[in-house]
Amino acid sequence: MDLNTISEVTRPRTLGDLPAWRAGDAFLGGGTWLFSEPQPRLTRLIDLAALGWPPLTVSTAGLEIAATCTIAQLDALAPPAAWLAAPLIGQCCRAFLASFKVWNAATVGGNLCMALPAGPMIALTAALDGICTIWGPDGGERRVAVTEFVRGPQRSALRPGELLRRIELPAQALARRAAFRQISLAPLGRSAALLIGTLDRDGALTVTITASTPRPVKLAFAALPSPGDLHARIEGTLAPGDYYDDVHGLPAWRRAMTLHLAEQIRAELSEPAR
Repeated sequence: MDLNTISEVTRPRTLGDLPAWRAGDAFLGGGTWLFSEPQPRLTRLIDLAALGWPPLTVSTAGLEIAATCTIAQLDALAPPAAWLAAPLIGQCCRAFLASFKVWNAATVGGNLCMALPAGPMIALTAALDGICTIWGPDGGERRVAVTEFVRGPQRSALRPGELLRRIELPAQALARRAAFRQISLAPLGRSAALLIGTLDRDGALTVTITASTPRPVKLAFAALPSPGDLHARIEGTLAPGDYYDDVHGLPAWRRAMTLHLAEQIRAELSEPAR
């Protein structure tokens, strides 16, 4: 879609080139949402492509994902063998159910900044203890956990003029065993519930609930819970009114699917590693 209110496009090459933020500005990453509908309030785009951030950086500390990394680049990553949770990357990329055109344009950072409940990059990075680095318009930066970055549908922790620079996934989280479950109302529909479980070597379990709730919900257990304890913990954390309600699933159905998928994850991770 043409954005006919845009009068200027800037392409900064360094942090120092970023223009002073003003009303009507928007950062442009992949643009798959920005160009999908009218944006009458916008007058200037700040194109981040020329900043040339390396999309992915693998180190002993873990994985650093640039906000401008595309879904296709993330999916093509060849992870270290020690990263037992690495299959989650492909599973979450495919939860987009998007065409190759979208995969080659849509960015990881854009998915987080949109803060939609069904955002699969939100699920991936929240489940793996992701930390967001945010650049401020004054040149400073701050770090925020993904679970705090996403605050609700299309509501993030970003303040006016702030820019999501990267998301870091620690090696410790990537080394955990993991289980993935996702369900939609239709075979090619938006996720109505997307849950990820991770199991530490010491037996600690974390269940991350997304899509069925307005923002990510993480539940930590010191050891694998019983089915009843898991059910009670979810019910004690999420009231029936805490589940998301839109055309992709009624709250009561999302609640039932959340409980069902969480138990599947618990059961899978209770089995010996293959």
